[in-house]
Amino acid sequence: MVGHTPRIKEPQLHHGRLFWLEQRPAEQGRTTLMLRPSPTAGAIELTPGAWNLRSRVHGYGGGVVAVERGAARPGGGERVVVVNDGDRCLWRLETDQPGGRPIRLTEPGERAFADGLIDGRRQRWIGVMEAGGVDQLVAVPLEGGEPLLLRQALDFCGYAALSPDGTQLAWVEWQQPHMPWDRSQLWLADVETEGNLGPARLIAGSGAAGHPAACSVFQPLWLASGDLVVANDRHGWWNLERLRTTGPGPWQRLLQMEAEFAMPQWVYGMRTTAWDGHQLVAAACVEGRWQLGRVLLGTDSPAGEAEQALVSWQPMNCPFDDLEGLWAEDGQLVAVAASGSTEAGLLSLDLASGRWRHQRATGLQATPAQQAASGRPAEALWFEGHGGRPTHAWYYPPQDGGSPAAPLLVKGHSGPTAMARTGLNHTIQFWTSRGWGVVDVNYGGSTGFGRAYRERLDGLWGVVDVADCAAAARALVAAGRASPERIAIEGGSAGGFTVLAALCFSDTFRVGACRYAVADLSGLARGSHRFEAHYHDGLVGPWPRERATYDARSPLRHADQIRAPVIFFQGLLDLVVPPEQTELIVAALAANRIPVELHRFASEGHGFRSGAVQIEVLESTEAFFRKHLDL
Repeated sequence: MVGHTPRIKEPQLHHGRLFWLEQRPAEQGRTTLMLRPSPTAGAIELTPGAWNLRSRVHGYGGGVVAVERGAARPGGGERVVVVNDGDRCLWRLETDQPGGRPIRLTEPGERAFADGLIDGRRQRWIGVMEAGGVDQLVAVPLEGGEPLLLRQALDFCGYAALSPDGTQLAWVEWQQPHMPWDRSQLWLADVETEGNLGPARLIAGSGAAGHPAACSVFQPLWLASGDLVVANDRHGWWNLERLRTTGPGPWQRLLQMEAEFAMPQWVYGMRTTAWDGHQLVAAACVEGRWQLGRVLLGTDSPAGEAEQALVSWQPMNCPFDDLEGLWAEDGQLVAVAASGSTEAGLLSLDLASGRWRHQRATGLQATPAQQAASGRPAEALWFEGHGGRPTHAWYYPPQDGGSPAAPLLVKGHSGPTAMARTGLNHTIQFWTSRGWGVVDVNYGGSTGFGRAYRERLDGLWGVVDVADCAAAARALVAAGRASPERIAIEGGSAGGFTVLAALCFSDTFRVGACRYAVADLSGLARGSHRFEAHYHDGLVGPWPRERATYDARSPLRHADQIRAPVIFFQGLLDLVVPPEQTELIVAALAANRIPVELHRFASEGHGFRSGAVQIEVLESTEAFFRKHLDL
C-alpha cells in the first residue's frame, strides 16, 4: 500500500466538474491532472503522455494547475494552465479536446512558475515567477508570450486572489530572515484597465496598522460581497478576520477560538477556507485534529467593537479529522480528507443535506486483507515535555495491543515547522502490524496548537524537539506500553536532524533511521537554498554570529557521542540537504566502529517519490531494527 497509494492534491470544482492532482509512487512519483466531468462519470486523465506536473519554486513547489473560472465556455470545456516539469514552462490544455495538442505559453529559461490563477476577463494567467533570486507576480497571456511584471516582491510572494469583479488583487509577501508563518503581510492593489496593478497597499500582517510586528497571514479569500477574508495569528491563533474593502472600516474578527485555520506555507496550493457563493466553510485544527464547519457571518459591528467576534462556528457532522485543500461551489464542497481508519481521498460533500462521498485515488483497489489491516486510530497523548510544559503526540498501539516488552518507534516530523497528522498512514500501519507501537510527536515548534506552542522551538532546535521526543518515549514506558530497551527513533529532513541530535544528546534511544537528514547545521546555514536561507536564524540563532551554538548542536561535530546503530537513506539529487552531509556523518560513525548502513538513490531528491524506493526504505529499516534490537 505504501508503494502504490497515490497522493491526492489540490482539488477544484468548476461548474460541477471536479479536477484534482494525483502523485503516483508506482510511476516514480509522477503527478498528473484528473477530471471527473460529473458525480456519476468516470475519471479522465488530462495530462499529455507521461508529463509530470510539478513546480520547482522555492524548492518545494505546489500550485501547479489553474482552471479558468466564470461562465462555462461553448462546448462545455475549460482552459487549464499547468506547470510541466519537463521544461519548467507553463502550458495550456483544453478539456473539451482530450488528447489535443497542448500550447506552450512560456519559453524555457532560468526561472520557475507556480501558484497561478486565470484572469478570465483579460485572458491571462497570474502567478509567481521565481527568477534572479526574487519572486515576481507576473501575467502570461493565455495565447502565450513573455511574462508581464505586475509586482516585484522584496523577497517572496504568492497566494494571489482576484476579486469577483476582477478589479482588485490581494496577495501575501514575506521577507528574509523570516519564514511566512513567522511574519508576513497581506497586500492589495487595484487592477487597472490595461491590466497593470495600481499602487499596492499593505492591509494586514506584520507592519500593518493595528497588527503586531510578529504575525502571519494565510490564504486571502474573496466573498461575493467584495469582502476579503484571511487567517491572521495576531491574537495568538490563526483565526479568521474580514475586511470591508469598499469602505474604511477596520479588520473584524470573525472568530475567537483556540484553533488554527491555517497551515505553515511550505508549498503553494494550500486551502483551509472556501466560499461557495453563499456561505463560508472552513477547516479548523483543534488540539491536533481538523474539523469541518460553517462560519456563520454576522452583521457589521457597532463603532469601536471591531475586535469582537461577530459570527459563530458551526461544526459539521463529518467522519474525517484530517482535512486540506478545501474548495466550494454552489452548495458543494470538495477536499482532501482522511481519518484514522480511512486513507486520504477526495471528499465530496453536499452542504445542505450533509451527504458525502469519499473517493480513493483512481485505479487503486485494495485487497480484502489490506482493507482489514487498517489498524487502530491514533490515541492522543499529552505528556510533560521540555521545561515541564504540556506536549502532544499521537500514539498508535501495536495491533496485538502491546505490552511492557513491545518495541516502540518514535517519529519526529519534518519541517520542523509542521505537525503530526491523524489520517490513516500506511507507513505507521506497517509498524503496528508487526508488533510495534508508534508515537508521532508534536514536539514544541509544531503547528496546530497556536503561535506560543510554535515559538517554543525558537532558538532551541535540537534541544526542545529532542527533549520532547525522549519524554514521549519515557511516558509510554512508564505507562507499561513499551520496553525501555527497544526504543527506536526515525525521521526525515529536519526530523532526521532530531534523530541524530537525540542519539547524540540523549540516552533514550537504542537505534535510529534517517532519511535525507540534516547532520551539520553550520554547513546547512552556509549553503541552504533560498527559501530556507535564514530559517535557521530563528531556530538556532543568527548566522554566523551564533556559530558556536551551531557547532554545539550539530551531530556531525559530536558523532563520537553516538553509540547506537544508524541507517541512512539519501537521494543524490537533493538540493535541500546536500548528500555530502550524509556521507560525512556515515564516515564518522564508521570510523568510530558504530554499525551503520547507507542507501543511496540516484534519481531521488529531497523527499522520496518512487514507490519502489519507499518500500525499500521501510523494509531495510525494519530489518536493521530487528537485527540491532534482537527482535
